[in-house]
Parts: sequence; structure tokens; C-alpha cells
Amino acid sequence: MVNFGKKLMADQIQEWKRYYINYKLMKKKLKQFVQQTQAGREDRRQVIKEFSKMLDDQIEKIVLFVLEQQGLLASRIQELGEQHKVLLEKPDIYQICELQEAYRITGYDLLKLLRFVDMNATGLRKILKKFDKRFHSRFTDYYVSSRASHPYSQLQQVFKHVGIGAVVGALSRHLADLQDHQGSYLSIYDQPSRVLKDPVIDQINTSVDKLTHSTNFLQFLGQHALILQEDIPTTAEDHADEHKYHFISLILNLTNTFLYMVNTYIIVPTADDYALSLGAAATVCGVIIGSMAVAQVFSSVYFSAWSNKSYFRPLVFSSIMLFLGNILYALAYDFKSIVILLIGRLLCGLGSARAVNRRYISDCVPLKIRMQASAGFVSASALGMACGPALAGLLQTNFKIYTLTFNQNTLPGWLMALAWLIYLLFLWISFQEPVHEDEENHIPASAHAEHVETENLEDGLVQPLLLSSKDKLDEDEDQDFEDSEESSEDSHKPATSIASAYRLLTPSVKVQLLIYFMLKYAMEILLSESSVITAIYFSWSTSKVAIFLAVLGLTVLPVNAVVGSYISNMFEDRQILLASELMVLVGIMLSFHFTDLYSVPQYVSSALIIFVSAEVLEGVNLSLLSRVMSSRLARGTYNGGLLSTEAGTLARVFADGTITVAGYLGEDQLLNATLFPSLLICLASIVATFLTYSTLY
Repeated sequence: MVNFGKKLMADQIQEWKRYYINYKLMKKKLKQFVQQTQAGREDRRQVIKEFSKMLDDQIEKIVLFVLEQQGLLASRIQELGEQHKVLLEKPDIYQICELQEAYRITGYDLLKLLRFVDMNATGLRKILKKFDKRFHSRFTDYYVSSRASHPYSQLQQVFKHVGIGAVVGALSRHLADLQDHQGSYLSIYDQPSRVLKDPVIDQINTSVDKLTHSTNFLQFLGQHALILQEDIPTTAEDHADEHKYHFISLILNLTNTFLYMVNTYIIVPTADDYALSLGAAATVCGVIIGSMAVAQVFSSVYFSAWSNKSYFRPLVFSSIMLFLGNILYALAYDFKSIVILLIGRLLCGLGSARAVNRRYISDCVPLKIRMQASAGFVSASALGMACGPALAGLLQTNFKIYTLTFNQNTLPGWLMALAWLIYLLFLWISFQEPVHEDEENHIPASAHAEHVETENLEDGLVQPLLLSSKDKLDEDEDQDFEDSEESSEDSHKPATSIASAYRLLTPSVKVQLLIYFMLKYAMEILLSESSVITAIYFSWSTSKVAIFLAVLGLTVLPVNAVVGSYISNMFEDRQILLASELMVLVGIMLSFHFTDLYSVPQYVSSALIIFVSAEVLEGVNLSLLSRVMSSRLARGTYNGGLLSTEAGTLARVFADGTITVAGYLGEDQLLNATLFPSLLICLASIVATFLTYSTLY
């Protein structure tokens, strides 16, 4: 893979050459600072001061040039606007076409400017990362927090490029007006949902979204999946993804996600009643529900490792385990054995293939539709979460076939066993195993030699045959430094162990994982104890609990639609993150039983606040997590998706365990005893967010 220094030299616009970040100089100075510090000739504080000034100078140079170019583009658009007014009075098709082309040329110049900003922003991120690596410091946190929050911040211009939006809006409006000149004269502001067909605007919007992290519903939903993207996928890699892509296989992968979520939540409304029928306490429902999560802690790791070699075999194994687990879950009633029931749930947890589901989308779906596939993954999960309790509410019957009992406790097991058997048959017939990278990248030696020879010949045509001795020396020094950096970081290799993955976790990443743990803990407490709490305080039937949980599940997509389409475009992710945490805190506090009277409105309203706020928080949290997490966690066994899955699964395990333990305190103390840990963890996550707030940029 080409290092960034060479990429910068190759891709920069020549007439703007002197306005780019001087990445080569920054690397040289960094190397000198390292040598001087090691020799004791330079104090670390002085190094930070000097390096900060260098960065400030580089950023100022970039920002002033960007502002100058923005002004020139604005002037051009203004001049074209005057011509536009004249054409509105005396329309001329030929002149309209010429004016459209002039606007497009301006649009492509704006696109050049956006790519200029993107390249420099990448350079700044990389040089900051190198400084942290070489000095084993948190200089990036200091530099970004001190510059980004300043009222005269120039860093905001580089990473957010304030003002570009106005230029984009003007171009879009004028092109739309010209495009529809012979039809309606409604403005784009009168039709905000209208999609402009001009390709230059699409390209500009893509570049703007990349830099500003501006989002829409589909993107926001896809971020829930935490399917990390590689920094800059190459055309060859995208073609390889298209070669591996198979639509039916993707549908089967998403179906596995849906069925697993149904399987997880279909037992929640009846778990307490099942525990009582087997002679256990109602609060043992926490163990029944949580045993699936306990097994998932381990299954996530081996499924993630297995997906390095195959996707078909793990999905087959998953289906078999879930089929057997549900059979045992259903048979436990007739055997009067809580042990068989728990073994059945453990087998279901061992069949959790969510790591494979995520990995398949990341590795086998082309980049251009990967966001849609990620959104499909989240939608399938949300739909399964709503359908599980809803199905449980429909299974209110009781009959026997021979010695087998079919009632509200056993039917979820029998129904899911049948569903997994049907799924297994479709999987066996229709799933297409994609070609894995080790097979795909196997090139005969002769072919590889020919490729290298051709590449060298092409390089020779565009490079001078001889370099001056000074240039050669500089290049060698730079290459040595770059190689040492790359080799020390193994910057493009995935983490190979839990220890190496943990070392890649910065304080910001750890805080985001803590937040993810908190929201999953709070949601699991709410959902898992709902049947017990509502029975104690309100005497709700299974059907009422099922409807309540189904309604909660159905809020997922509408809430994400509002947040993804509107709120995330109005506020920064870190602002939404903090506000959502505070709302979860409010919901938890409102849930406590303080007085003698505990009403349905209090319980339902507080539950809605917790659940909806946690859903908003999850999307923003995973969005930030994907941005602050190392690119080395994008692939491999120990990837970012696995880490978030483990954090969420552990939260569910502890939450379900809390419910069972709190049951020993008595029914009157159960609610407050389970909410108190949620309150403490939520407060801890809010404090941690405040401490790392300036780094969430």
C-alpha cells in the first residue's frame, strides 16, 4: 500500500502545491525532535511548543488559501447569477446550456477545493498520530481540544470547512432552476425532499458528507452496525467486493440476524412464568434470559475467527445450535428441569452468529451499497426485537400432542426450532460461499513478476532516470523513517489478539465502549425485568407485557429516522451523545419507586424515555466509535464490531445477573435494587464523556 507522503505528492494539484501541508518537512522535524529528546538536548515541553507552532502555521496557510478560493468561487457564482437573471427575462436554450456548463465547471472547481481540504485534513491526522506514537503521548488530545474549542479556531475550517455549504447551496439552486427552466419554477427550498440529478452536485455532496460527517437516515441507521470502513478503498478492492457479492446470500445473512433477535426476545414476556412452572423464583428469569448472552461472549470470538475462512459453515453451525437449543428449551417443561432449559438457552447463545453477519457485510458487500446493507442489518435487528415479544403475545394457548405440552412457555421454543430448520434448508440450497482473500490474492509467481516488471517500466516513463544525490539522500531518509513508522505500527494489519486490540484502544474509544456498556445494561434491565415488575405492580398479563415490549421495539426505526434525517444535521455528534446520556439518566431517576403509589403512567413514560434515549445514544455512540477507533480494527478476528458486541453482551450478562441477585432482596426492593447500578454506571459514563468531550471531534 502506498504511504501517505507519496500519495500526497502524486495526488496534489500542482498549481496549489505550496498551499498543501508540508508533510515531508513535518516528518523530518518530528524525527529530529525524537533524536534530540533521546540525546537529552531538547525538553519535551519545548518540543510540544515548537511542534504546535509548526502545526498552527501549516493550518493557517491551508485555511487562508481555502478562504481565498471560497471567495473566488462565490464571485464566479455571483457573476453567473447575473447572467441567470437576464436569461429568465429572455430565455435562450443555447445560452441556458452554456450557463449550465459554466455552473458545472464551477462545481468541479469546488470539488477540487474539497479534495484539497480532505487531503490536508488526512495529513494533519496522520502527523498527529505519528507524534503520539513516537513520543508515547496524548499530544493529539491536547492539540485538538485547545484549538477546536477556541472562538477563533482555524482547525474548524479544516475539519468542518464552515462556509462551503453556502456555495454548495447556491450551485444546487441555480442548476435546479436551469434544469427545470421549461417546467416548474419552484425552488429547491420549496421542495426540500427533491433530489437534484446533476452528477457534479452528487459528487460535491459526497465530499461534503465525508468531511463534515453530515448524515441522513440511511447512513445513521448503518452506523448502528459498527461496520468499520477502511481509510481509502482502492478500485481493485471494490471490484473484488463485487466479485464476492451475492444478493441471495446477503438476504440469508440478514435473515439470520432477524431470527436471532426474535429468538432472543420471544421468551422475555413468559420467562418469569416458565421459571415459576419449574419451581424456581420469578426473578430467575434474569438467568434464563442472560444465559444466552453468557454463551454469546464466547461464541462471538470463535465465530469472528471462523469467518476468516468461511461464512457458510459458521451460519450452518449457528442454525444447528439454535435448532437444538430451542428444542431443549421447549422440552424442559415436560421434563420439569430448569437445567435442561438453561442448557437450551446456552446452546442458543453458542449459535449467535452476529459477528459473522457483520463481517459478511464488511468483507463481501461492495462499498457503494455497504451502507444500505448495514442499515438492513440494523433494521433486521430492530424488526426482530419488535416481532419477538409480539409473537409471544399470540402464543397464548395450551394443548398436548402425545406427551409434549404446547403452551405459552414452550411454543416459543417449538416455533423458533421450526423457523431455524426452514432457514437451514434455504441456507444449504441457496447460500454462495464467497472467495476469500487468501484464494483471491493467490497469483502465480510468473504473473506476479510480469506485473512488477510492467509497473516498474511504467514508473520509469514518468520518473526522471536519475535523481540528484541530495534528492536521493532525502528520499532514502524519508523512506527509512516511513518504514520504521509503518513497521512499528503495523498500521495496516489487523489486531491478532485481544491484548493487541486492547492496546489500540485510546481513552476516547474506552469511554465510548463504556457508554455502549451503559446503554445496553440499562435497556436489558428495562426489558428483562418488565414481565416481573408489571406483574408485581400492575398485574399485567403476558399479552399486555408482549404488546408493551413490541411497542418499544417499534420505536427504533422512527426514532432513528428523526435523528438521522434532522437532529444529526443540526447538532454535533458529541452534543447529541451528551444530551442522550442525560436523558437516559432522567429516565432512570423517574423509574425509581419513591412513594407508596407506583402508577402505570410513571412506569411506561420512564421506560419510553430510557429506551428511546438509549436508541438515539446507540447510533451516535457507534458513529463516534467508528471515527475514533483505529483502522486496524476494521478487519480481522479482533475487530471493532467484535469489541462492541462483547461490551454489549457483557452488559446484558451483568444486567440479567443483577435481576436474579436482586430477587433475593424481595419483590418490594427489586425495582430500586436493579435501577441503582444503572444509575451509577450512567453517572460514570457522563463524567467520562465530559473528560473526553474535547477529543470527540
